[in-house]
Amino acid sequence: MLRLSLEAIELVDAIARHGSFAAAGARLNKVPSTISYAVGKLEEQLDMLLFVRNGPRVTLTAAGEEMLREGRWLLGAASDLESRMRQIATGFESELRLVHDSLIPTQALIDDIRAFEALRCGTRLRIGCEALTGSWEALREGRADIVIGAGEGPAGGGYQAVMVGSLDFAFCVSPTHPLTRLGRPLHRGDLLEHNAIVVSDSARTLSDRTVGLLAGQHRVAVPTMAAKIACQAAGLGHGFLPRACIEGELARGTLIELQTEEPRTPEAFWLAWKTGAKGKALQWWVKQLNRQLVPALLPRSTWTP
Repeated sequence: MLRLSLEAIELVDAIARHGSFAAAGARLNKVPSTISYAVGKLEEQLDMLLFVRNGPRVTLTAAGEEMLREGRWLLGAASDLESRMRQIATGFESELRLVHDSLIPTQALIDDIRAFEALRCGTRLRIGCEALTGSWEALREGRADIVIGAGEGPAGGGYQAVMVGSLDFAFCVSPTHPLTRLGRPLHRGDLLEHNAIVVSDSARTLSDRTVGLLAGQHRVAVPTMAAKIACQAAGLGHGFLPRACIEGELARGTLIELQTEEPRTPEAFWLAWKTGAKGKALQWWVKQLNRQLVPALLPRSTWTP
């Protein structure tokens, strides 16, 4: 009889991720003593230590690390199997992973999420956020079931996509930035003299994408659009920002719009999902989002940098 169950792997995984029996217990809704007893029993059955105890903190032994390397793959495979079985039985996936580009705040999806939860279909919804090529990569590598991505997707196919809207951009700086004193449309040389604030591409394997950045431009890279807006409002640099996201800053004067000789063209947004995907939850989201998302997804009241 196998001594290692999926439940045991899930337990060890939770402890490794959270660093202590107490934190894992809180995640799994179990008291620390129950977690400690279960781990001790598992180690006894396997006749090996999985954790090194150091007070309340624990770390994996070499055997524990090896167990998780393969065990996490087994957990993923079991989850996929469960999803396929449930979809065959009910038509609804056990989980749906929706990833949106960082240009769109998660808050803008609240009404759609609320409407989906009201279905009580049993599908767990997981929302993620990526930047630039990162959302497309998540779809290609199976980390997302449906994405709202900026720009056209990568070559190679394997997905269906429909353009659902676009965003206009404004070149902005803080009121104290030196560029505000030039009093004319800015050219390339003006911009090269000062820092640009850029959002880092979150892609891990696909080629990084850069937008609106000049060759040789000194830059400060930040993880999200909210961070970019904050840095530019603080006077740390310049750059193009989605107009729908900064109406409040422009009205308050914390950001100033300047004209450039080379304005940025509007950014198209695409709704995309894997070819052949037929789950009812995915179909619901495709129907829900297959409309002009921008600016519908960016109401003025939802963006909070």
